[in-house]
Amino acid sequence: MHGVRTAEVSAELVDQAAERLAGVVTRTPLEPSSRLSAQMNARVWLKREDLQTVRSYKVRGAYNFIVQLDEEVRARGVVCASAGNHAQGVAYACRRLGAKGRVFVPRTTPRQKRERIATLGGAHVEVIVTGDSYEDASAEAKREAERTGATLVPAFDDPRTVAGQGTVARELVAQLGFAPDVLVVPVGGGGLLAGIVTWMREHHPSTRIVGVEPAGAACVAAAIEAGEPVRIDAVDSFVDGAAVAIAGSVTYPLIRDSGAELTTVEEGGVCTEMLELYQSDGIIAEPAGALASAALGASVTIQPEETVVCVVSGGNNDVSRYSEILERSLVHKGLKHYFLVGFPQEPGALRRFLDEVLGPEDDITLFEYVKRNSRETGPALIGIEIERPADLPGLLDRLDASPLQVERVEPGSPLFHFLL
Repeated sequence: MHGVRTAEVSAELVDQAAERLAGVVTRTPLEPSSRLSAQMNARVWLKREDLQTVRSYKVRGAYNFIVQLDEEVRARGVVCASAGNHAQGVAYACRRLGAKGRVFVPRTTPRQKRERIATLGGAHVEVIVTGDSYEDASAEAKREAERTGATLVPAFDDPRTVAGQGTVARELVAQLGFAPDVLVVPVGGGGLLAGIVTWMREHHPSTRIVGVEPAGAACVAAAIEAGEPVRIDAVDSFVDGAAVAIAGSVTYPLIRDSGAELTTVEEGGVCTEMLELYQSDGIIAEPAGALASAALGASVTIQPEETVVCVVSGGNNDVSRYSEILERSLVHKGLKHYFLVGFPQEPGALRRFLDEVLGPEDDITLFEYVKRNSRETGPALIGIEIERPADLPGLLDRLDASPLQVERVEPGSPLFHFLL
């Protein structure tokens, strides 16, 4: 660990990190959200780490780690594994400090993030795409470090990384002028939350701190329940910035002992909040960046007139993903439904479906025959968007009353995964 003992993380280390980062990273805005304030009947602020130097808070930890390496160690180079944002922070630090780096990212990392890594690192950084998950990339990065003698820069599981991430708390309290009543933080491996709780518990212990994990990757909650970091069986990679299978050995005890609350948000709820941030607030948030504010009113209850800060952790979102984001949001809100419909082999069957089954405001968004050959036409996969969730019972009743063979494709079913 080059002179840093893993167990040592303190508010003093966060303060020291802030001194190193001064003039290197952006002092990101703390902005009021009129939308969320009205929704929650509270004073809600957004800490805009999506406007950070690399559009993510991750540069804080990466730079704080690399800058502390002595010249001889740094000359051997650094390696890291990342779903995208940590790698961008490492790339920026390498270029600024003149270090050579190799970054390993899984194939699930959006192209936009991969291109940004290369741009930020320039000639100092090589990007290697490997494996299907963060864990695959992490294993490859560790092998590379062992093979070459380069230093592995952890995305979250090191005191220097944790201390750098914790500067977000120090900064937002200074901007607000006082400690918020509630601080809501997105959680992947736990680096940001661990750094924030470390600094807040020493300086402002009365603040309620809530960590928000994606429902499909709640590795810190699993560690708390098991009493140690454990690998979760399946990880939904949609919230790629927080899709981690096992919590860190450094971050876990810091979070466990802090008294911070943990909650989850369904991926569809994250998508709905991403669209709200974009359409109402003009904020382009990546999925992990919308985790904290998505939890307000869903799994995090706020008292009237409380001051609340939500960390928007990143804005590295690939525009090509917005069709999937919209789809997931509609399903989550109960506005998009899928059915396998077997039409009788007679003229006018489809016309009767349109006239007798669909409501006046229902819309077919997908119609595709599952199989077709010279003898017959198989069932059709039909996607229907309704105007409001309350319209669903009527649609289901009309389907039941029709002579059609209908099977509803439920979210979570194997077939449904082919649609998203």
